Amino acid sequence: MKNIIITENAPAAIGPYSQATEANGFIFISGQLPINAKTGAMAPADVKAQTEASLKNIEAILAKAGLTMDNVMKTTVLMTDLSKFGEMNETYAKFFNKAAPARAAYEVKALPKGAMVEIEAIAVRF
Repeated sequence: MKNIIITENAPAAIGPYSQATEANGFIFISGQLPINAKTGAMAPADVKAQTEASLKNIEAILAKAGLTMDNVMKTTVLMTDLSKFGEMNETYAKFFNKAAPARAAYEVKALPKGAMVEIEAIAVRF
């Protein structure tokens, strides 16, 4: 059975998708843009700030599901400028204190709302 996860502490979906879904202990978190859920404002046009904002949105969704970043098994990072990978990676590392999850990173031509970074995640209940 599929469970839909929704929290007011992360940006609402801007299309026909859910913030996250859960089935059989797996949580699939939709790509999170660096948007402040309370103000609706995009994080500053800085890769570090946008990475942090996107990951904080993932944390909020996980918290709603009763989980933490330690439950994340895989992430996908989308960036509009992969030459800034080091900046993203520096901020990203701060969110994964223990064993980091598997990850893929891709450069894309554009992201919704002019974002520089978008991150999706897959987590699991232990």
